[in-house]
Amino acid sequence: MSHFCGIDIGSTAIKIVIVDEKGEIEGQMVSASGSMFYKYAKESLGRLCESIGILPDQIDYIVSTGYGRKLFKEADETISEITANAIGARKAGEKFGLIRTIINIGGQDSKAIGLDEEGNVVNFAMNDRCAAGTGKFLDVAAAKLEIDVEELGEYHFKSTGTPLAINSTCAVFAESEIIGLLGNEHTKEDIVAGIHFSIAKRIIRLARRVGLEDVVYFDGGPALNAGLVAAIEDEMGKELAIPEYPQITTALGAALLAKDAYAMERD
Repeated sequence: MSHFCGIDIGSTAIKIVIVDEKGEIEGQMVSASGSMFYKYAKESLGRLCESIGILPDQIDYIVSTGYGRKLFKEADETISEITANAIGARKAGEKFGLIRTIINIGGQDSKAIGLDEEGNVVNFAMNDRCAAGTGKFLDVAAAKLEIDVEELGEYHFKSTGTPLAINSTCAVFAESEIIGLLGNEHTKEDIVAGIHFSIAKRIIRLARRVGLEDVVYFDGGPALNAGLVAAIEDEMGKELAIPEYPQITTALGAALLAKDAYAMERD
């Protein structure tokens, strides 16, 4: 049996997917990037291979993508995360229908990708200048509120007032706003809801630049945050298509590219 691997080395997490010759997922893993991208990526790949009963040298082709894609020396090829995300979304989102718009919120940036009917990228917009609309900002906000980032969704749905406005587009100033709101005795629940709606407004403005089609696919770690999902859906006026494992979409796309690249080499 042949095995193909996609490694998405992001600024905060390493995502790895291994697929078989049919493109079906054999194994997947998400781990922290840490400070040594290559070391942790290689260790994570080793653990994933062990979990599915193969050795790393049994992988026929590896494609790396993401922030640290060029650091993974064993990769046979590197690819843009925009392309990998698009391919992975079409595969992971098959049950939702034809994916034409992708919203991705990562650790350090947020993206909106427009696809044509064949799945080709026709437009994309990215915000990588400020962390105020990213997963990193959610981590920082949760720390300031002294709650776990996994609890943000729960706090969102406990909000009983009007979501508070977080107006700053800079993460540092937004952080100061949160401190000010706490000082004015606003509840954590209302602050969390305000944070989510603030991010939702920014990401929808970004998505409108590429076009909001019928099926809007949402991936990245923050897609696991039910409160943020609810805020984006409320702002957009429609439901999002969210896969079972939203963090691995781009790694899946890279793995599928690895499978196709290997087949082309053997033709």
